[in-house]
Amino acid sequence: MTRVTKTSRPPSPPRIRDAEATKLRILKAAKKEFAQNGLEGGRVDAIALEAQANKRMIYHYFESKENLFKIIIEQAYIDIRSEEALLNLESLPPKDAITEFVRFTWNYYLKNPEFITLINNENLNKARHIKGSLTLREVSKKFVARIQAILDQGAQDGTFRAGLDAVQVNITIASIGYYYLTNSYTGSVIFNRDFLSKKALQERLAFNIDTILRLLCA
Repeated sequence: MTRVTKTSRPPSPPRIRDAEATKLRILKAAKKEFAQNGLEGGRVDAIALEAQANKRMIYHYFESKENLFKIIIEQAYIDIRSEEALLNLESLPPKDAITEFVRFTWNYYLKNPEFITLINNENLNKARHIKGSLTLREVSKKFVARIQAILDQGAQDGTFRAGLDAVQVNITIASIGYYYLTNSYTGSVIFNRDFLSKKALQERLAFNIDTILRLLCA
């Protein structure tokens, strides 16, 4: 009697891959939804539709809309710090390093407008979602130390004034780009100038660089 053997099936791909892919889709959709509508206006239904998932999966992976927003905000800060870390600032003279940092900050805002709107919303929430983030504290600590080292080196070689504070410098660099872009539509009307034209954006970057270097240089 001939014995029938079962044909072996190819192994199924690990379910973990499907789970991770779903999580990534949810995070991408949540980032878009929260950037457009904030925490209060963001809808889990809209996130589920965009992510091709369902609400049950969102709550399973992320527990709540509030916690999902917290993850999105934390990741927004980590993303900009991660890209900053790729800049080869230490190999440049201090003046060139700061110039490159100002240029990077400006271009990052232009390429990632959702970063500004997400941070605006977290400020409206009085930073309650990131207050306990040890990850952000550590990332920010390394970032500040890196900029401070550049400023100190510039002071030592006579390029920059002595006693510059990296936190204050970063706030100024961020704000001169941030304010321009968050007020670009009203500014265009009030000053009768297209703030978002290619020419205007190039002129603004040049102005930002010149302003920061005048502030820092000895």
